[in-house]
Amino acid sequence: MAASQAPVGAAPMDGPLLGFVAGYVDTLCFIGLFGLFTAHVTGNFVLIGRALVQPSHDILLKLLVFPVFVLFVGLTRALVLRWQRLDAPALRNCMLLQLLLLSAGAALGWLAAPSARPGAPGVLLTGMVCAAAMAVQNAYGKLLMPGGAATTVMTGNVTQLVIELVDWLRGHDGARARAAVLCWPVLAFAGGAVAGAYAFVLCGFAGLLLPALLLARLAWRRADS
Repeated sequence: MAASQAPVGAAPMDGPLLGFVAGYVDTLCFIGLFGLFTAHVTGNFVLIGRALVQPSHDILLKLLVFPVFVLFVGLTRALVLRWQRLDAPALRNCMLLQLLLLSAGAALGWLAAPSARPGAPGVLLTGMVCAAAMAVQNAYGKLLMPGGAATTVMTGNVTQLVIELVDWLRGHDGARARAAVLCWPVLAFAGGAVAGAYAFVLCGFAGLLLPALLLARLAWRRADS
């Protein structure tokens, strides 16, 4: 694999900052979009299953988000391949794409509010755009940041973290360092979840501008990646 096609890898603070972004966006949108998970699809599968036996009015949003999520993971993969062939900064470009989508989600959510109907067109569009933004992060995390902890889904991180902590207590070489790699994204995700909840209470969907600013900062730092 040529140098321009190799995975980029992560700077030390990328994982925690992206973990904060994911926790923040997922929680803010969960509150503002009638229980929609935007950073991952697992929770939405559960909610769809529940709706089959306990019908609810918010099922349409969950059904629409899944194909959007899949579409933008595929789109990100195609774009990364193209950028790598052109020797362009793929990681920076992915972050800028996510920034654009999150900013659009903030604007759409602000325009749609207040809405008491999960099936309202503005709510549906906001949910799909925000899910697209987080699909991009899921994709470039896998493609361009190998070897680090996941930044959008914490179940695997927490499981592996506990395993590493037990191995560290048993004196296994390298377990402490591996635990440290996993620990910071988990803590950052948790902090982002708390911050996202308060942000929605204080300023609604305008709160999405904070993770957008963090992505802008990360993209600027990775201009040559």
